[in-house]
Amino acid sequence: MSTKIFVNLPVRDLDKSKEFFTKLGYSINEQFTDENASCVVISEDIYVMLLVESFFAGFTSKEVADATKTTEVTLALSADSRQGVDELVDKALAAGGQVVREPMDQGPMYGRSFYDLDGHLWEVVYMDPTALQ
Repeated sequence: MSTKIFVNLPVRDLDKSKEFFTKLGYSINEQFTDENASCVVISEDIYVMLLVESFFAGFTSKEVADATKTTEVTLALSADSRQGVDELVDKALAAGGQVVREPMDQGPMYGRSFYDLDGHLWEVVYMDPTALQ
């Protein structure tokens, strides 16, 4: 069995966050969704659990970071092509995400970044597999 990852993120408005991620082309697993949480299916092995901030706080004894003011983690996703990078980031921006910086173009590696509605930092990267040989 492959290892799956469930990334848990605090969100201020669960419905708006669900709408944001569905606009990126991801689906919601309703089996793991209620008024406190929603499961976004990124791939067969990657899931993002959107947790209402007050519910998220119940899983830690530390203060919940405000991602609009601090960065604790960068969430990086791979794409199959440069065009795939652009398509996903453009969808994120059209859905209300914010630009982080100019695209990174280092020849065989290309990437772009965006902040989601709650300020979480996402990177989408393509690495040309022929350049690795």
